[in-house]
Amino acid sequence: MSKARKKVSPKKKTTGANNNAVSATKAAPKKRLQPTRSRKKSSVATLPKEPLIFGKQNYIWMGIGFGLVALGMLLMSGGAMPSPDVWDESIIYSFRRTVLAPFLMLVGLVVEVYAIFLKDK
Repeated sequence: MSKARKKVSPKKKTTGANNNAVSATKAAPKKRLQPTRSRKKSSVATLPKEPLIFGKQNYIWMGIGFGLVALGMLLMSGGAMPSPDVWDESIIYSFRRTVLAPFLMLVGLVVEVYAIFLKDK
């Protein structure tokens, strides 16, 4: 059921007019190639400067708000029991985790809203 395949060997010789054309291109002087350049002139320096949506003061307040939210998350983390046999409510339900951390996160979100609505002078 298998079909026999013929081996095809590539021919390297050219005859007649093709031979003359190949030799003519080899005799031509080699020209140095230049790198391809874009037709569009796109550079960061040439782009028109558009003003930012928020001013410097807005970004400072946004950073403060983000820092307060991150601090609240950090204060809320933890709570591992020293011993798996003992349940200690003062570790899980401490003032730091139930009151202080959520308060700092809410204050941070309020600061973020303030930063968004703040008008730049």
